[in-house]
Amino acid sequence: MLQLLQSLKDGRLDVATAPSPAPSKGSLTIQSSVSLISAGTERMLVDFGRASLLGKVKQQPEKVKEVLQKVKTDGLLTTIDAVKSKLEQPIPLGYCNVGRVVDTGDVPAFSVGDRVLSNGPHAEIVRVPKNLCVKIPDSVSDEEAVFGVVGAIALQGVRLIEPTIGECVVVQGLGLIGLMAVQILMANGCRVLGVDFDPKKLELARAFGAETVDLSAGEDLLAKAACFSRGQGVDAVLITASAQTNDIVRDAAHISRKRGRIVLVGVVGLELNRADFYEKELSFQVSCSYGPGRYDENYETRGHDYPLPFVRWTEQRNFEAVLDLMAAGKLDVKPLISAQFSIEDAAKAYQALQDKQHLGLLLTYPQTESAEALSRTVSLIGSPAVVAAVKPCVAFVGSGNYASRMLIPAFKKAGVRLHTILSSLGVSSVIHGKRLGFEKASTDIESVLANTEINTVAIATRHNLHASQTLAALKAGKHVFVEKPLCLNLDELEELQAAYEALCAKPKAPMLMVGFNRRFSPHVQKIKALLAPMASPKHIVMTVNAGVIPKEHWTQDLKLGGGRLIGEGCHFIDLLRYLADSPIAKADIVALNDAQGVVINDCFTVTLSFENGSCGVLHYLANGAKSVSKERLEIFIDGKILQLDNFRALKTFGFKRSHQLKLFRQDKGQTACAKAFVEAIEQGLAPVIPPSELFEVAKVCIDLQEQLER
Repeated sequence: MLQLLQSLKDGRLDVATAPSPAPSKGSLTIQSSVSLISAGTERMLVDFGRASLLGKVKQQPEKVKEVLQKVKTDGLLTTIDAVKSKLEQPIPLGYCNVGRVVDTGDVPAFSVGDRVLSNGPHAEIVRVPKNLCVKIPDSVSDEEAVFGVVGAIALQGVRLIEPTIGECVVVQGLGLIGLMAVQILMANGCRVLGVDFDPKKLELARAFGAETVDLSAGEDLLAKAACFSRGQGVDAVLITASAQTNDIVRDAAHISRKRGRIVLVGVVGLELNRADFYEKELSFQVSCSYGPGRYDENYETRGHDYPLPFVRWTEQRNFEAVLDLMAAGKLDVKPLISAQFSIEDAAKAYQALQDKQHLGLLLTYPQTESAEALSRTVSLIGSPAVVAAVKPCVAFVGSGNYASRMLIPAFKKAGVRLHTILSSLGVSSVIHGKRLGFEKASTDIESVLANTEINTVAIATRHNLHASQTLAALKAGKHVFVEKPLCLNLDELEELQAAYEALCAKPKAPMLMVGFNRRFSPHVQKIKALLAPMASPKHIVMTVNAGVIPKEHWTQDLKLGGGRLIGEGCHFIDLLRYLADSPIAKADIVALNDAQGVVINDCFTVTLSFENGSCGVLHYLANGAKSVSKERLEIFIDGKILQLDNFRALKTFGFKRSHQLKLFRQDKGQTACAKAFVEAIEQGLAPVIPPSELFEVAKVCIDLQEQLER
């Protein structure tokens, strides 16, 4: 399929060939017929991409502080790598899509063939969660319906104004959203005054029944508004304009009546003058996109609807309301269509976008059910690279940030054959597959497991998929490198362990590896060598200044991510196990409680007792200062102390000579970890980490999580 991508580095547009998204329960797979370019949002993204580095800094000054903080804690080179990686990753464009359903994802409200409006991107095939899709009335054409998402933004702004029949409302800014808001307000029985600099947009507003103020002709907004409101001041102002100054909000306050309402939909300066609002007791509110549900993972991604009696107008129901207005003839978007382009000519459409007089620019898609558009695997290079036969032939399942920045480059350095990269939606597999040198990009894991060329699978998906994908890959006879954690519960662990032990009883058993990379870092390897001659018990303290992750983030969901203990804490429990060089005899956990006595799941201390008498303590805390480095390791033994700061600097105390090791670049061992795994496969060696330790650490983490929940 074809999908439109934009580079954040230079603003370049690319119509890429990508695999069709994998069907997913709870989401519709849709073959697009038309999509709408959002003149405001997408022009802003293109302009940001085309800006120089200095220009990008000026547009997002808050990001500069984050970058400088990362330099302090992680080092300059690590920070440069992170920023460079972010800018080199193209992003999908678009959020207004119309098409026909080709897979329902087991959503009973929809059928294959239904015409639907969604917030899908500019692509031939899109997959969209059910709460962001609505059926289109028969009387509304595809070209009209595609305005429904932008219309929902306008509608939500109008809802926040709470207009009543006969009120006079000013709409400042007559772009797509403004002109649709004008019509919605007219349908509410309001008198509307439209304000803009563009005579053509003002003419459209008048055609829809509004009075207008032409700022380009020097017309006085305050005088016009006073006349329009019969000297009382306007009841409400809807700001749909985009500007960097505070003038628009100031003018809105000046033209409002006492206790008037101002709602901001656009993007403007917000240095408010208290006197403007105080004397009139004005209300000011910022509207959030399509309405309730926006940016809520539970609503948008997981499909949990808000009950209608308590939240009458969600974003999905706003989509429906806009389409109903179109069907009733109350909202006319045909005059807003400026031009249409095929998806192959998307670059011409975005060139036209720079002409700010254009309103609705449409992208159209071929309607033939071609095998190429629906294919879930695409080739990325003409012919595969020449790699020694003994080298592993690897497929990567998952192409997120960590996989693309860390894991795949580490495997590439180890000299493997990068065969196929998979992602659920397909676009990220193409982006990173091309950049990193994969032969194919896909969304079809079954084809990978059936491919006899591929003998190794690296799994870097969401944590809830690790166990099932690892099990399937092992049963297919593939060596498996799974990014932590191995699994999320005891049932998964027992099934994995039983299956792996059964495979090991046969000749040529596949190798299993979990990406516990920290034990492979050069600092930890040096620590291990220094500890080797010492037989005394060790006291090991690992402090992790983890930082806050929002409660709604998927990693905090115990069913999806396992929580921070299983999802990330396993790294450090494995490291303590490795340095103690002894099985864990006992594990306990204590956590902070909030004011209501509820356990804070990301602020806890784990204590480990090892069979050889050593002790390990893990302090995992999300309530610390960002200015302090994230990870600190201290080991006390025989009158000596070893200190490792953030995998950059090792200091030793009490030794006859100093054993310091300081690196310019943070090294958490990812490259060495991948290299050791690859060499073990090539040379037929024993597993890099004994499977018994992998299963032991997994069980300890699961047991600790159960303690935490109790």
